[in-house]
Amino acid sequence: MLVRFISSETGELMMFAEVARTLLQALGKDTGRRGAFTRDEMVAAAERLRAAVARGENPPPATDDDESAEAPVALGPRAWPLIDMLERTARGGADANIVWEAAADF
Repeated sequence: MLVRFISSETGELMMFAEVARTLLQALGKDTGRRGAFTRDEMVAAAERLRAAVARGENPPPATDDDESAEAPVALGPRAWPLIDMLERTARGGADANIVWEAAADF
């Protein structure tokens, strides 16, 4: 399933639900079908994601017993597009916002 992040200032970003869940949970956000970041939340959220990347946090390894499965992609490459969106949108006007939507809770 895909999650679509829509910014009032930068456009749209899509990512797989598993990735979105990891990032949103790191920020203390619910992974419901719809959610939002207010302008007041964005700078702190970007800083938290930057800190997680700096600490080298990674998603948990795949649960498959398949030894040929590739190693998971580190948090950094997954987080940077959302960090950029958060920072750029935070510089917007008083009504700047980011919402996300998915087909179901994830």
